[in-house]
Amino acid sequence: MIQHPDKNFIDPVLIGIHKHPAYCAHVEEESDGNPWFHDIKEYLAKGEYPEHPTYTQKHTLQRLANHFFQSGRILYRRTPDLGLLRCVDAKEASRFLEEIHAGTCGPHMNGFVLAKKIQRAGYFWMIMKTDCIKYVQKCHKCRYMLI
Repeated sequence: MIQHPDKNFIDPVLIGIHKHPAYCAHVEEESDGNPWFHDIKEYLAKGEYPEHPTYTQKHTLQRLANHFFQSGRILYRRTPDLGLLRCVDAKEASRFLEEIHAGTCGPHMNGFVLAKKIQRAGYFWMIMKTDCIKYVQKCHKCRYMLI
């Protein structure tokens, strides 16, 4: 390492705040009644963008659409090993969390293992790991196992 000539100098870190939220980065609930993948599905089927998109939103939607494949009415996400994961909405996702975490698929597990198990079962949603971790933290049986 080389020593900085002014020992107390710290380079400033520039932080930019965007007016528009990141597209499809964090979706907790479907406020407009459409699933999180509705825009991607419409773009793949018709080549249309949502109403009044910015340049960044258009570019992000194009980039996201490269990872998805539509067969009929069902949308799939491509995996790096050329597998397909079925995209599910929030209602189906919560059902999968309950069934796989405490159901017939095995014992209670941590959030990361739960997310991997859901992916191995062939399902996907954008914030799967976050939802799995939150679900395990709320599970009373898992909480008592840690004590």
